[in-house]
Formats: sequence, C-alpha cells, structure tokens
Amino acid sequence: MSGELTKAIADLEENEALRLIREKLDGGENPQSLLEESRKGMEIVGQRFSEGTYFLPELIFSAEILKEITEIVKPRLTQEVQAERLGKCVIGTVAGDIHDIGKDIVVFMLDVNGFEVHDLGVDVPPQKFVEKITETSAPIVGLSGFLTLAFDSMKETVDAIKAAGLRDKVKIMIGGGQIDEDIRKYAGADAFGQDAMAAVSLAKGWL
Repeated sequence: MSGELTKAIADLEENEALRLIREKLDGGENPQSLLEESRKGMEIVGQRFSEGTYFLPELIFSAEILKEITEIVKPRLTQEVQAERLGKCVIGTVAGDIHDIGKDIVVFMLDVNGFEVHDLGVDVPPQKFVEKITETSAPIVGLSGFLTLAFDSMKETVDAIKAAGLRDKVKIMIGGGQIDEDIRKYAGADAFGQDAMAAVSLAKGWL
C-alpha cells in the first residue's frame, strides 16, 4: 500500500524498508517515485528530530538507511532521472579541522533530499573550495567546523571566495560545534545551521 515505505523509514525499521524497496523495484514501480517516498520518510524523521522525539543517533541511523536505499535504487535510474536534482552544493570541513561526523550527516541529508552534493572531505584549504565552486557552478556552499580554530578558517574561506569574484554567486552556510550568529557575522556567511535538517531547510530556501 502507498505510504508503507515512508512509514518504515520514519519508524527507523531498516529491514522492512530495505525489503519494501527491493519488492517494489522488482514489481516495476518507478525508482524516482520510490526515492520521493523515501524522502518523505526522511522529512518525518527530521520533524521528529526537531520536536525532540528523535535525537542524533536516530538521525544518523535514518541517514544510513537512506544511503542503503539510494545505493539499491540508483542503478535502476536512468541518467536523465539522476540528473534531476534540486541543485548543487559544495561542502567540506574547513582547514585545520578533521571532524567529519557532522559534515557527513549534512551530506547524507542533502543528498537524500535531492541535492547534488560535492563533498570535499576534511581539512579543506580555502582554494579547494574556490576551485570546486568554479568547476561545478554550485550556488550553495557549506562550511563545517567543530573546533574554535575553525572560525578563522571559515572567515578565510569566505574571503577567498570573495577574492575569486564568486561571493555574489553563492550562498554560504556554516555549521559545527559552537556556531552562532556572532560567528556567522565574523565569518561573513549568509546563515548558520544548528543541525542537518536546518542545513536542508536553508538549502531549499535558497533555490
């Protein structure tokens, strides 16, 4: 029945979700429709996280379920369908910081919500962000950092984007351990996100 995949994902029933996705694909259902149904389940997870019903472990687990589903579904998608993404994002943990858990969750969430995500990894120098933005023409940039020293790296990265003449072509979000409005202003970013769902909301709002 319609909605059972959404419910399985929302309720974090991994085995049931994977069983349903394989069953529906084998039954000839549209792969893109199944991804949309999966994303609806992810939205419910996001709502429960925002409401305090789910916490970070549940969010991470749901992202892992979605990653498994995406890997099962992707081979069934045509190249044209795969190209139908909401928009491009470049994201990375800034220079001097090697924390990746928060960034990886944001990457997962953006991906399963329909974005084409270019993940630069950790300890990323400003110039690498500039090069990837130039290469992809991505309009959305995410800078992640957990350590306080990351604040200076975020500012340096935004300054490098500005110096390259790209600042008016992109929206920049920052996120990490101690990020707040003061840090956003210091870094020169457009917005900061408290969690992965906030990053998705920001990205969708900028399209």
